[in-house]
Amino acid sequence: MASPSPVGPVSTSSVLDLAPVVPVVVIGDASDAVPLARALVAGGLPAIEVTLRTPAGLDAIRAIAGGVPDAVVGAGTVVTPEQVTAAVRAGARFLVSPGWTDALLTAMQASGVPFLPGVSTTSEVVALLERGVREMKFFPAQAAGGTAYLKSLAGPLPQARFCPTGGIGPDNAPEYLSLPNVGCVGGTWMLPADAIAARDWGRIEALARSAAALR
Repeated sequence: MASPSPVGPVSTSSVLDLAPVVPVVVIGDASDAVPLARALVAGGLPAIEVTLRTPAGLDAIRAIAGGVPDAVVGAGTVVTPEQVTAAVRAGARFLVSPGWTDALLTAMQASGVPFLPGVSTTSEVVALLERGVREMKFFPAQAAGGTAYLKSLAGPLPQARFCPTGGIGPDNAPEYLSLPNVGCVGGTWMLPADAIAARDWGRIEALARSAAALR
């Protein structure tokens, strides 16, 4: 399948500023990608992280990039330099990893698109700051210390900004979003499995709209 034409850069200064919530999408059937993305965009969530956890991930990114112009589609669960290349070729406009290595970080920095490398410790944050990276994914957010941990980081490392992901839902998302070093949160609660299975895009749009109103 031919790759779509290259897309322009993200139109805002940061992926973290596109919306308060970035939906983390696991696609099992690439044919669901376009209507799902349209529902999320209509609900006010234009930044969509499609994970590479399934064989349909790259095809889903390609479909959204070519069929939903108002979406800013990114690739998540990026763990190898090869996936960086494949995701960008498919049309990903940003990259998200659960963690990082020197090789993966080098590939993301050379990709030409924004990226959020995953961190869960202070040393990882400092190491990224040394490399000029100031925007990161905090994962797994709840298990790694939650809002209390991020509050503690804000004092000594105010230049670092985060997208916390992992264990976040509508009840605790506002607490994360109130922190000065949090730009947005990642989550799946607006993507219930039964709604996707039923192709109930109206329900997903309504849940997205509620998520977009959290801040």
